[in-house]
Amino acid sequence: MSSPSPVGTADPTGDGGLRLTALRKTLGGRTIIDDLDLTVQRGELVSLLGPSGCGKTTTLRMIAGFLAPDTGRITMADRDVTRLGPDKRPSAMVFQNYALWPHLTVAKNVAYPLRLRRLPRAEVAERVDRMLGLVNLLHHRDSRPPQISGGEQQRVALARALVQEPDVLLLDEPLSNLDAKLRVRVREDIRDLQQRLGITTVIVTHDQEEALSISDRVAVMNAGRIEQFSTPDELYARPETEFVATFIGSLNRFDGTFDGVRVVDGPGVVGVRPESVVFTTTPRPGALRATVERVVPHGHFHELRLRRDDVTLSAYESGPPPRLGAVGFASIEAALLYRDGRLVRQPEAVVA
Repeated sequence: MSSPSPVGTADPTGDGGLRLTALRKTLGGRTIIDDLDLTVQRGELVSLLGPSGCGKTTTLRMIAGFLAPDTGRITMADRDVTRLGPDKRPSAMVFQNYALWPHLTVAKNVAYPLRLRRLPRAEVAERVDRMLGLVNLLHHRDSRPPQISGGEQQRVALARALVQEPDVLLLDEPLSNLDAKLRVRVREDIRDLQQRLGITTVIVTHDQEEALSISDRVAVMNAGRIEQFSTPDELYARPETEFVATFIGSLNRFDGTFDGVRVVDGPGVVGVRPESVVFTTTPRPGALRATVERVVPHGHFHELRLRRDDVTLSAYESGPPPRLGAVGFASIEAALLYRDGRLVRQPEAVVA
């Protein structure tokens, strides 16, 4: 385990981003974070993704300085900040509930952290107006939070964080209080703003669609550890653990071998993505005979639930779906094989 360096010590191996080294945190006698390493490159947007209780919020709070790690090191912008409080770190945080003062105007909410630093009034006014312009809220500078929408409140909280000109921006479930349609729009706003500013950003979320759509890389967490840290495409196409494979996207999972999937190197867990299952009403060599048990519409595609004896398969169909009860043939065109929870076979064509 590494121990913190003296406050302010430069990291000669850094690139100006964020680095977590061997972080460990125990709360209430339970290990929440266990020997966690993570490097976020300068200007990169990274999501911490995982189920409730996996340790992602605890990790974010340690990055922000609200919790101190039991052991390990946190480096920001090439400086060791492990022992510094939140107000001394080159970071700013957007909280899940926005934490806006309801009695203050939008402009005064954004100005609040600058006034705590006792910056000159003219500089405060200039920076506040610049940030409100950046998030398209200048017309609401004299409104109060209860008078504006949830999406606008989220942008006020974002402007208040960015006005501090941090090296690292931290967001804790920033879209959880918004409805589904607004979440899509605001997450695109966040990504666009992050790209324009080139600011190193870490977002905590349990929503995989949110994480995969805006992140450069995603750290999938489970039980206080990072299971895989990869690009969204890599996570979906080559999940390194069985947990990641089942958590990201949909997966047909079979213990041991499954008829139709040839596993030549011993038993394990077979995973098949629904898009790798092709259903036809005409026979194909080696296909499995199956019955359409359910059709679930998803807008531009349908999910088919196919049954063969006591096994159910999910398949995606982009064309007109077959009728319920139709009997046809399911071919499995690619599969993943896991042994002891680790990937031992990459996606590949299989013989059904």
